[in-house]
Amino acid sequence: MRNLRNIHRSLLKNPPGLELTASAWDVANDSVICAFGPTKDNVLLELKRWKKYDQTFQPMASWDAPCPLPDLACDKILNFHYFSDSLTACLVLAGGDIIIVREEPQTGEEKIEIVGSVDAGISAAAWSPDEELVAITTRADTLLYMTRDFENVTDVTFTSDDLKASNHVSVGWGKAETQFKGKKARALRDPTMPETVDEGILSPHDAKETTISWRGDGAFLAVNCIESDSRRVIRVYSREGILDSVSEPVDGLVGALRWRPAGDLLAGVQYLNESAKVVFFERNGLRHGQFELRLSKEDLQEWGSTISLKWNVDSSVLAVCCKDRVQLWTIGNYHYYLKQEVFSVSKELSDHGVSLRWHPEKPLHFTLSSIAGIQRLAYTSTVSSGATSPPNDYGIVAVIDGKCLKLTAMRFANVPPPMAQHEISLESNAVDVAISPVTQDPNTVTIAVLHDEGCSFYRWSLESRAQKPPSPVWASGFPTRKALPDMMNAQIAYSTNGFFVHLSQEPSGSKVWILDEDGNAPSHHFCHFGKTVEGIITNGPNSASTTYLMPDQNETIGPEDLEVEIYEFNERNDTEFGLFRPLNPGVDAIRWEKECEPPANGLLNGASRHAIKAVVFSLSESGSLFANDRRLARNCTSFLVTPAHLIFTTSQHLLKFVHLGEKVDDLEIPPDTPESDERCRSIERGAKLVTVMPSTFALVMQMPRGNLETIYPRALVLAGIRDNINKKKYKKAFLACRNQRVDMNILHDHASQQFISNVETFIDQAQKVEHIDLFLSQLREEDVSKTMYRETLRNPADGAEIQSLETPDNKASKVNRICDAFLNALKSRTSTHFQNVVTAHVCKSPPNLDAGLGQIAGLRSKNPELVDSAIEHICFLADVNQLYDNALGLYDLELALLVAQQSQKDPKEYLPFLQNLQGMPALRRQYSIDNHLSRFPKALRHLCELSAFDEVKSYAVKHSLYSEALEFYRYQEEKLKEILRLYADYLQTNGNFKDAGIAYEFLNDYTAASESFRQAHLWKESLSCATLIPLPQPQLHSLAHSLAEALIESKDHFSAATMHLDYLSDVATAARLFCKGYYFADALRVIGFHQRSDLLDSVIDVGLVEGMASMTDLLADCRSQINAQVPRIRELRTKKAEDPLAFFDGDVNEGADIPDNVSLAPTDTSTTGGSLFTRYTNRTGTVGTNATRRTSKNRRREERKRARGKKGSMYEEEYLVNSVGRLIDRVNLVNEEVERLIVGLMRRGMRERARAVENAMVELVELCTGCAREVFQDTFKKSTVEADEGQGEEGRPKGGEGVLCDTLEGEKQREMPVVKEFGRLSLLGR
Repeated sequence: MRNLRNIHRSLLKNPPGLELTASAWDVANDSVICAFGPTKDNVLLELKRWKKYDQTFQPMASWDAPCPLPDLACDKILNFHYFSDSLTACLVLAGGDIIIVREEPQTGEEKIEIVGSVDAGISAAAWSPDEELVAITTRADTLLYMTRDFENVTDVTFTSDDLKASNHVSVGWGKAETQFKGKKARALRDPTMPETVDEGILSPHDAKETTISWRGDGAFLAVNCIESDSRRVIRVYSREGILDSVSEPVDGLVGALRWRPAGDLLAGVQYLNESAKVVFFERNGLRHGQFELRLSKEDLQEWGSTISLKWNVDSSVLAVCCKDRVQLWTIGNYHYYLKQEVFSVSKELSDHGVSLRWHPEKPLHFTLSSIAGIQRLAYTSTVSSGATSPPNDYGIVAVIDGKCLKLTAMRFANVPPPMAQHEISLESNAVDVAISPVTQDPNTVTIAVLHDEGCSFYRWSLESRAQKPPSPVWASGFPTRKALPDMMNAQIAYSTNGFFVHLSQEPSGSKVWILDEDGNAPSHHFCHFGKTVEGIITNGPNSASTTYLMPDQNETIGPEDLEVEIYEFNERNDTEFGLFRPLNPGVDAIRWEKECEPPANGLLNGASRHAIKAVVFSLSESGSLFANDRRLARNCTSFLVTPAHLIFTTSQHLLKFVHLGEKVDDLEIPPDTPESDERCRSIERGAKLVTVMPSTFALVMQMPRGNLETIYPRALVLAGIRDNINKKKYKKAFLACRNQRVDMNILHDHASQQFISNVETFIDQAQKVEHIDLFLSQLREEDVSKTMYRETLRNPADGAEIQSLETPDNKASKVNRICDAFLNALKSRTSTHFQNVVTAHVCKSPPNLDAGLGQIAGLRSKNPELVDSAIEHICFLADVNQLYDNALGLYDLELALLVAQQSQKDPKEYLPFLQNLQGMPALRRQYSIDNHLSRFPKALRHLCELSAFDEVKSYAVKHSLYSEALEFYRYQEEKLKEILRLYADYLQTNGNFKDAGIAYEFLNDYTAASESFRQAHLWKESLSCATLIPLPQPQLHSLAHSLAEALIESKDHFSAATMHLDYLSDVATAARLFCKGYYFADALRVIGFHQRSDLLDSVIDVGLVEGMASMTDLLADCRSQINAQVPRIRELRTKKAEDPLAFFDGDVNEGADIPDNVSLAPTDTSTTGGSLFTRYTNRTGTVGTNATRRTSKNRRREERKRARGKKGSMYEEEYLVNSVGRLIDRVNLVNEEVERLIVGLMRRGMRERARAVENAMVELVELCTGCAREVFQDTFKKSTVEADEGQGEEGRPKGGEGVLCDTLEGEKQREMPVVKEFGRLSLLGR
């Protein structure tokens, strides 16, 4: 589907008296080395250099080259090669001489040197692609291999025995005789035997020459020569000179031979039956396809009798060289297209034909030389397509195939090539084609076809799918090649307002023609520019009337002169031409400009933008995609522009969409993440863009083989859906979602408030009940506009408006809000949309089945004939068994029967049940139904209404419905107490002692209440209830003793002391318990209040000494723990920073080095293996090891290791850090106890002991404060730096690795604990 378009042509005539005989590329300087002579009249051989844009040749060297062979009139250059790395030219002459010419000879070297000679003469020569070997065939039927230093490597002689090297067996693939033609047609004939066998008869057009061609990788070469004057043979030799195969006999085969650089085929030429064909051979010598050159008998006689072949470097173009022209052929889908026919500048026909030399690195650059001069040409592969702006994006593609123009409108007929929807026959071979967006009729396009004889215009009506073929309108004539042989038609492009611009190249500059339509009469104007114009920038979507020309890069002629010429031409002809000179010229360029108002139906992704400057998107030969002078991508292979997107493909086989913004700097290139970004999508390897149709969200691509593929990228689909939603075209958006399988929640989520406000508009546009049901059934709570269909367009112009459409209240259910809006809108449309009303109820979250069934129940009195269909519909939407239960719950037995009939239930089961219910009283029926449906609270209420109290008590006990029963009998005291007694017993039995005690106390059962409170460890409530019994004093003391012991076990010394003081009158024990809990002030108060000074020495002082001893031991243990753990943490962190791999492999203690080739025991650390990154990112590893790591058993084992924090393990640091944190928390807890201890010691005159405890506490607090900053602050800083380097949930490791991942994340999330400040006692000093 791609054509070849000329992007450069320069011409230089031969110097007077010289004849150009050969040329070679200097890749380093991008120049051409030309060889002139020798001829019959002059034996002088000259080398000259031609630089791009120069108008003269630069001499390099010259010498006389007489021919040593008497049978040759003059010597002839058989091979001319230039080595750019050594600035050396090598010439192989037919007389036998091999000559090298050094541009910059070293000391002791000659500028011109004959490095070798073949006495018998040379018939052909060719250098290998890697420039390391040269193959030479002599006139003595020998093949020589020589190195670059011209040392002989191999010498092979051609013999008739070579023909026995291949035993050809053809199975007839693709031939007519292998096709099935019926049982009786040649039933017994062997399909592998052809009808006729070629004998290799020589053609009268055979020039008897020998041809050599290397394969692209240099591993094989092919030699085409005549064997014994009877037939042509293609011999294939390996790089070592070993004969690999020979070709089968082919009648009419001539000397042309070229091996396709890709290596799959050899191309030759066959003259047979007054026709010429290009035939292909495999490496084994068997034929493999062919195609006609489409030459008439006159063409064969005039210019087609001498043909040679040349493949370009990437095997995409085959050049067929004739006497006065070159044809460029490409292949697609196994069909060969004639894309260009380039003529030489000579009016005379050469017997040897024109000479073409492809550029070794640039695939579509070549030189074309003849006896009169040389041309340098460059082409680009581009698609000639129509408009991509809606609504005129018909996807029109024009394909050039010689005198046939193939047209296809992809929107109507996706015809695979080489077929086409319509084919137009032309007068001569087409050069270029342009397609207008629209003409006067909005459904008609104009097609301009540029060819050698002028320009032809056709009009194509696209009113319906069954279009008529394009009809010719008129033809514009230009000076032909016969009149101006140096002129070449280059390009034609659509400008604006019905104008076409035609570019032609001449030696003196470029000529631009303007073609317009005035009725049916053609009119044209032209302007001749002194500077070469290399191309016309195609006007893309939304472009204004200005047409931009791209000048060449010749610095000798400034662009200012061209600007003046363009300005004068615009003034004369009332046209608008401009000059665009990018820093990085591209082989393909499209101009895009945004108008102030968006075009009709333009898919601008839901946002209209302000007018901006023009942007030119261009693609360079190296694959760099530019927007003006900004490089967007370095690996682009093709691109298209729509009003909303720049679309391009990359060499990584990705399709990318770029939102077009107001500035070039705003263009955001999506990352290579097709799995998460709608703007990026994976495509087939080597696919290229053909055309795009935003109206139908279709994108057509062509695969490398040539077949087409139409896809519907999410970026185009979502852009169209969003645009239709913003324009309130909900039907189009809905149909797009349905056809392209897009979640329909986007219809609401993209503009939620707008949708809620326009629900009636949605209903009016959707019309069909089925469409509304489909939308309602797809609703879910997820906001797809923020998840799977997140907007990728930054800062849309209508952003404020779009933001105002968002839902203000996110707490309410989205599904219920939409369903309620539909129910409100359908209130007046129940007659036509009753099914939608039912759907809206059922689709709520949770489904409101009762409301839906209620709607159907109300329908029985209004439209009984619709009840069955409504029941069938609701049974389709919801579980029929659940509907049956809900219908029973409505106490509507008739409705339940209708639902049951739609289910798979056995009538023998539900009919007796329903009949039994029908015979019951109303309340008893409701109780039975609720009990059957396990709705026990409602069933209990019906029992209460039936005044069956005994049944109520048993039912409440059976189903634990005490709260419901209490609520119903809250005003009936006697029944309330009976239910409460049952409830209290239930609570007591189930261990809820506190609530049971409160219930018993409410019932004045103090004995049971006291026991319940005792079991709940509520000593105050238990003793208070015991005194209300009243309980005898001994039993009361016993109860108090048991409660006090329980409190002492739970370390509640203050409460235990209070109980001994108040209930047991034991002052000494109370004081001792106060001292045990460090409440020395309360102990002193109690002793003083009861005047027991005798207890000061025996209780208070002893308690102070014991408290000091235990507290001092605690503080010393904490200090020693910090002194041991903090240095270890410091050491571990140092080792982790120095060698993280060894640290995470568990080699913290610097164990002995173990060789890599020693198998280790399959421990967890050894089996996980790999580096630090492979182990904990879970990105690599075998399937078996990954499967082993992700087991729950490994995870539990790792969790145990993590909890132990064994020394030397990877979890040791985490364990130590957590241990320090727990120690700080412990120090904070004893802070108040230490303060009370110090005050008590001072009050009893133990100042030195108080000072010692205070100093120990102060030192510990300072030590904790310092280590907290070191231990926790470093972790916090590290987590801040590494916060963005973690894996997401999708890449989170599992199993044993997940435990370590949790450990690392715990380090990032851990915060530094606060050490509570300790206040010194001023009486102790410092």
